[in-house]
Amino acid sequence: MKTLKLGASLLILFSLLVAQCQEAKPQVCKPSGNIRGRKPPPGQCNKENNSDCCVQGKLYPIYRCSPSVSGQTKAVLTLNSFQDGGDGGGPSECDNKYHPDDTPVVALSTGWCSPPVTNNTKAVVLTSTSYEKGGDGWFANLVGNIRGRKPPPGQCNTENDSDCCAQGKLYPMYRCSPIVSSQTKAVLTLNSFQEGGDGGGPTECDNKYHPDDTPVVALSTGWYNRGSRCHNYITISANGRSVKAMVVDECDSTMGCDGDHDYQPPCPNNIVDASKAVWEALGVPHDNWGELDITWSDA
Repeated sequence: MKTLKLGASLLILFSLLVAQCQEAKPQVCKPSGNIRGRKPPPGQCNKENNSDCCVQGKLYPIYRCSPSVSGQTKAVLTLNSFQDGGDGGGPSECDNKYHPDDTPVVALSTGWCSPPVTNNTKAVVLTSTSYEKGGDGWFANLVGNIRGRKPPPGQCNTENDSDCCAQGKLYPMYRCSPIVSSQTKAVLTLNSFQEGGDGGGPTECDNKYHPDDTPVVALSTGWYNRGSRCHNYITISANGRSVKAMVVDECDSTMGCDGDHDYQPPCPNNIVDASKAVWEALGVPHDNWGELDITWSDA
């Protein structure tokens, strides 16, 4: 579905009684970054209902959150067609179907509807108005790309073979991760969460550093799920062994190549970034430290 338009093709009563729709925790909702517009191919942007088309090179803000939901949540109602051939694009995300213009249906911004709901509204919620489906139980879709910037001298820590952003290179960004199961496939990477390590600043969950001999991990943005796994343990299995590690940080899949991220690229969406203690516990020879296919689950 398109990114900015929601509503229905007729004026509807839009009562956002979405108590069951997961939103971000109360906060000042700021852009998490920008996506650079690309000129659509001929005939690929439907301008029905005065829909906007992306402008080549223009930066558009992207958000991970929406304002807190209340009994009178303020919002902007826009117009969209959810029927086949309408400016809404493909089928709606909730049911993979089209819906006629004479049916009161809506799409909600990502922060107001992740995961989707289909009740407790006077207009049925069919989809989110963003590119992605974020968090557990959703599929992993690409947000866009971020263009790399060469780090200033001494600003990218290459400990543990960390990558530094290359000037002009495009790096993919994700806001979601594969579905979590009892054996979630992932790639284990190596990180130092202690002060001065390649992990950068203090961890997001507690604003602290953690020594290398403590089994702690950072999860890709979708699995981190806005901090819902903070200080929870996950079980990591590989090499015929298992280890429990505490989630202390996010491996940011949505941003990178800046000072806040030590000028490293955005994290892929299937990463468990682990301290040395985790690698030791799995019995991986030191020469093979770096990347390892694993499975993990909530402990």
